[in-house]
Amino acid sequence: MTHPHSAWDTPVADLRGTSPALAPPADLHGHLMARLGGAARDWLDRALDEAAAQPGIHGPVTVWELRLAEAGRRCGPEHADAARVLILHAARAGTDAVTRVYFQGTAAERRAVLYALPHLVAGPDALPLVEDALRTNDTRLLAAAVGPYAARHLAPHHWRHAVLKCLFTGVPVDEITDLDRRAHADVELARMLGDYAAERTAAGRPVPEDLYRVLTLTDPTATPPAPAARQGARDSDAKES
Repeated sequence: MTHPHSAWDTPVADLRGTSPALAPPADLHGHLMARLGGAARDWLDRALDEAAAQPGIHGPVTVWELRLAEAGRRCGPEHADAARVLILHAARAGTDAVTRVYFQGTAAERRAVLYALPHLVAGPDALPLVEDALRTNDTRLLAAAVGPYAARHLAPHHWRHAVLKCLFTGVPVDEITDLDRRAHADVELARMLGDYAAERTAAGRPVPEDLYRVLTLTDPTATPPAPAARQGARDSDAKES
């Protein structure tokens, strides 16, 4: 039998430390196939076949949604995010589907949805999911929320507050996709960072080292960063104001 995802059988990429949002699905698939045990590989192949055979959402729950819930137990916690992203991709989950999974799912399933957005949703329709995640204090959810989808579609005001939220909760700013480009010459972000640093200092609390790094990026006299490589084939660049 030829699997619908057989085109994913590409040379194995080493994606250790790479967010599932930044890796093409073909690379994610190769990465998992090289690292999962036989039973887990067989399970993932079946889950992907089921998702491809019945894409989208049907009724109160679809088979592939059940597989999302099983992924941690079947593939192990270290591979569950990537497995869930692949299942969402095979199911061709659009905005309605990812919204349902996000709001009905566990924190782990919500994180997978955020990672999958740049692979699935072309425009800004799924921003309410990102905005919801940014209201939490779950650092793993926050890190997933500031990926390439947010970099392209989150409005400047909300993006600046996302940067501050990362600093406040201790999420490393390395998690923020396209930080250099979006922070460059952002005078308002520089003002917000300065105010936050002053508040911390006045309260006798340390200022996060990452704050000074971001503040340096806002310098309008610095050389603008080179355009970032596109991540997530279905996205277009954000329109900022």
